[in-house]
Order: sequence, then C-alpha cells, then structure tokens
Amino acid sequence: MKKALIASTALVLTAGAAAADVTISGYGRTGVIYYEDGLQNEVVEGGILRSGSDSQVISRLRMNIDAATSTDQGVDFGARFRIQWDQNGDNSGELNAGKLYVTSSGLTVEVGNVDTALDSAGLIYGSELGSYDRSVGGNALGSFFAYESEAYEDDDRLGVAATYAVENLEVRFSYVDPDQTGLNEDFIPDDPFSGDDEEFNAKEEFSFSVDYTWNERLELSGGFALNGAGIDDHDVYFVGARYAVMENARIGLNWIDNGDAGSLTGISSDPTNPNVIEDFGNTVTLYGDYTLADGLTNIEAYIANNSGDWTQKETDNSFGIGVNYDLGGARLGASLQRDYQERVTADMGVRFDF
Repeated sequence: MKKALIASTALVLTAGAAAADVTISGYGRTGVIYYEDGLQNEVVEGGILRSGSDSQVISRLRMNIDAATSTDQGVDFGARFRIQWDQNGDNSGELNAGKLYVTSSGLTVEVGNVDTALDSAGLIYGSELGSYDRSVGGNALGSFFAYESEAYEDDDRLGVAATYAVENLEVRFSYVDPDQTGLNEDFIPDDPFSGDDEEFNAKEEFSFSVDYTWNERLELSGGFALNGAGIDDHDVYFVGARYAVMENARIGLNWIDNGDAGSLTGISSDPTNPNVIEDFGNTVTLYGDYTLADGLTNIEAYIANNSGDWTQKETDNSFGIGVNYDLGGARLGASLQRDYQERVTADMGVRFDF
C-alpha cells in the first residue's frame, strides 16, 4: 500500500511537470560607455553635484524565468520573474516583482509587475542605437511606469494590464496604483539641491497604446500615460510612424509630448523624486536605418528637436549615429551621440541573446 501511494504520487508530480513549460531566456551585454563630464554617475552630496568617471565598463546579465501551462479549454496561464545584474546597479542580482498572466483568443491579461501600455508601444524606442540600445535625444523625457527589472521599493504597488492582438492590430491598456493600500506617503523635494520637501501622494497611472502594420511596410504606433509615474497631472503622449522605403531601409518619425516631470542623465527618474520641471516640451525625432548588401551590417541614425524650456538644456537639437554587426547569435554595436546639454556620449560593446 505504501509503495503504491509513493508510485501514484510520483506519477502525479511527473504528469504535472510534463504539462508545465518552464523556460529561461534573456541576454548579456558588455562594453564601454563614454559620457562627457562623467554624466553616467551623477550624485548629490551635501548639496553639491558630483560626477564620476567619463568612461566606464558597463555590463548587464538578464535572465527571465517563465512558467506556463494550458488548460483543456485552451486557456494559457503563466508567470514571470526576472533576475538582472547591472554593473554599478544598487539591487543587482535580486529577483524582481513577479507577474501573472492569462491568455485566450488573442486577449492577454496581466497582474502584478505588468508591461505597461505606453512603454510597450512598438515605435516609442525606435531611435535607439548600438548594442546598448541608447537614444539620449529621441526617447521620451517624461516619466511613466514600465515593467520593473528590479525589486519594488514599495511592495504595495499594483499593476493590471490587458493586451488584445488580432492580425496586424495590437491594443494595450494598463493601470498602475503605486500604493493600493493607501497607507504609504512619499516626499518630493521642491528643489533637489535645497533639501526643502513637501508631501507627495502618488496617483494612479492610466496608460493606453495601439500598434498597426499596414501592407507589411507601414508601421503606426501611438499611446498616452495619464498621471505618468504616479505624478498628478503629469501626462505623456506619443505618436509615431515608420515606413520601409526599401527591403533593407526604413525611415521613421516620432512625436512625444513629454509633460512636466521626467528623467534625464543627471535628473532623478524616481517617481517619488521626479524633479518637476515647468515643461519638458515636445520632442520630434526623425530616425532611420539601412542594412548593407552583406546583410550583416546595419547603420542607424536619428536627429531630434525638443521645444522644452529647462535649465539643464543648452540646445534644442540632439543627434546620433550607430552601427550593429550581426555575428549570428550575437552582435557588435557602437554609437556616437550628442544630448541636449551639448555633451557627447559614445559606446561600443557586444550583446548576445539566449
């Protein structure tokens, strides 16, 4: 009887393991990033802004742990954790906040550390360059919530998201409550260098985005985040389009209304310390890429114009050029860019996905 019980228990466990699908995926990258005046590591000590080294070796290892199973009715359930190590990162190597999801008939609903709608818009990061996928001028300056690769600082955060995909159309909605218990209070400095604080009550963020591909050549993308990053009345809007002018060449145009609270190099991206600025303005970015005849070398570039009026800004225009070389399973990449502070940044490295 005892042996039969052990055998039946083993059979149940084996059947359960066979039905589930557990995978590990991610990427690794390493190389060197140069940022003029040491902007990679700015810190405030005693009211004085200090900058680190201009050039640093910057590496990342990301591992996504996904578990999924399917019911007899064809409904898929799944979950994800991420472990990520970043060179110079504060919480490197820790498990992040988890995500649960269910998928059926093209509809996916997520709960927890969700992929937010605006951050998932297909073209919002279209101007990024090189193996590090960086764009110091073309990306959004305004803050909004995104999938967190590190552990939450506040475990009371709740996210809910829904995605519906059919043929060439994908529609997303997300909701993030930074404090669903209503018990926590955060503070935001009036002036990040003065030490004068005021109470900051985080707001709920509502986000929406849509992507559509027409005739396999024209990509359209747009979205918005209301109360972006939990900041009251801070709204971010985005519209973009990209067209394949040839099989090996594409050109795109993005427009972003950045709102009045955001993140730049040297400006905090912490939602409880968003460094509120009167207006980050609108950013218009023209970008494109071209693959050489060898099919392995891809050249990419962008030029961006920002209309905002903020004290750290020295110019309205930012630009960059980058290149990637496909090694088959890995790629070499490099970029050279100039930001709105008229500071030059460059990077060179290698990335592999698994």
